[in-house]
Amino acid sequence: MSTEVRVPTLGESVTEATVATWFKQPGDAVAVDEMLCELETDKVTVEVPSPIAGTLGEIVAAEGDTVGVDALLATISEGGAAAAPAPAAEAAPAAAPAASGGDAVDVMVPTLGESVTEATVSTWFKAVGDTVAQDEMLCELETDKVSVEVPSPAAGVLAEITAPEGATVDASAKLAVISSGAGAVAAAPAAAPAPAAAPAAAAGKDVENAPSANKLMAEKGIDAANVAGSGRDGRIMKEDVLKAATAPAPAPAPAAAPRAPVPADDAVREERVKMTKLRQTIARRLKESQNTAAMLTTYNEVDLTEVMALRKEYKDLFEKKHGARLGFMSFFTKACCHALKEVPEVNAEIDGTDVVYKNYVHMGIAAGTPQGLVVPVIRDADQMSFADIEKAIAEKGKRARDGKLSMAEMQGGTFTISNGGVYGSLMSSPILNPPQSGILGMHKIQDRPMVINGEIKIRPMMYLALSYDHRIVDGKGAVTFLVRVKEALEDPRRLLMDL
Repeated sequence: MSTEVRVPTLGESVTEATVATWFKQPGDAVAVDEMLCELETDKVTVEVPSPIAGTLGEIVAAEGDTVGVDALLATISEGGAAAAPAPAAEAAPAAAPAASGGDAVDVMVPTLGESVTEATVSTWFKAVGDTVAQDEMLCELETDKVSVEVPSPAAGVLAEITAPEGATVDASAKLAVISSGAGAVAAAPAAAPAPAAAPAAAAGKDVENAPSANKLMAEKGIDAANVAGSGRDGRIMKEDVLKAATAPAPAPAPAAAPRAPVPADDAVREERVKMTKLRQTIARRLKESQNTAAMLTTYNEVDLTEVMALRKEYKDLFEKKHGARLGFMSFFTKACCHALKEVPEVNAEIDGTDVVYKNYVHMGIAAGTPQGLVVPVIRDADQMSFADIEKAIAEKGKRARDGKLSMAEMQGGTFTISNGGVYGSLMSSPILNPPQSGILGMHKIQDRPMVINGEIKIRPMMYLALSYDHRIVDGKGAVTFLVRVKEALEDPRRLLMDL
């Protein structure tokens, strides 16, 4: 019996792809979810996993072929002898007794997301010799964006851990071995886990670059040694060549200043902890933003009397009808969408020597989590109602705190709102989230005396800060944007009338 391997869904508006690389050849044994080939679209690179365990039969779409969605790529023949790929037979001898009376099932790194090529094993929830159920969580991986939980592919006993905590693994690495079946016997716990061999093996083999990348490098006279590959195993993709062609020559990085000597009595009281990949990414992106954008911040303040009165009057009815709490974020999101229509450059980005104006608003809402700051994106926020926005913010906020956000949910934002007021911040200058050109900083609501029509009144006031890229946004546009946000919040009826 044979099973067809077809082109998966490629994404919105993407109708075709090019077969870039086949990792397997006809006659090769393949395991379930083992990567068979890689497809390249004009946007992303897509890996195609094997739907079953067996033997790769006919390859219908060769490397370089252009295929549409659901097109036939290859066939796989099922068979007991081909249930495990050849590398499984080369497992460490310590794992052999564990398979006695049962099958050895490899635990592989799951799909990490677009452009993510490696992860760090942060925590093992199980130890060698532990019994595990199918889909029970074995370990947690940490990438530079999200945490990924790895479930057990089968019920049995954890026989071997090949990637211990702290190990860095690539997207095709083996993490562990499960002995499945009634006769599964745990491997001797005293055996030290072997280091992950997959990354080293991958580094030692030749990596074929994407055909379109080779063509573009030849056209532009770019040496492959000067291009950083973002594809699997460091494979150079078309977008990598485009990035290398437009990137300015990097300035030599200044040498890091050595840490000052620490007295011995202080050193024993210090604790050195390796930065998580998420924290490293936050540090790198924020510094890149400062180095790249001509960042400037303008300030204003807003009287939230009307918003608070509206909230108080309708919050119970709103929650009863929509099943969502009426917060401040929907008002600020609506006000920003309204202002972005009038000042579109704040919602644009610079691409080389072009300015890309976005006729939509994908609103990033910065959220603090135990792991660090993440920015889930509310797509097409300008088309959403107050209720839709509140539901989306609540749902993505919970997923962010639980570490469940996917890569796709944090990509594509066009503008960002950051609410430091929830932590008590009275005034701050937010840093841009590149390649975006604007970010709004919200702050603490504080009762302050204000002069209203010649009289001193106590009003709930908030400072607003707009950081913007002065290369694309002029001071007039930045001030206009902030004033429009202020006007919409101080008189929410303006939002209904598009004023």
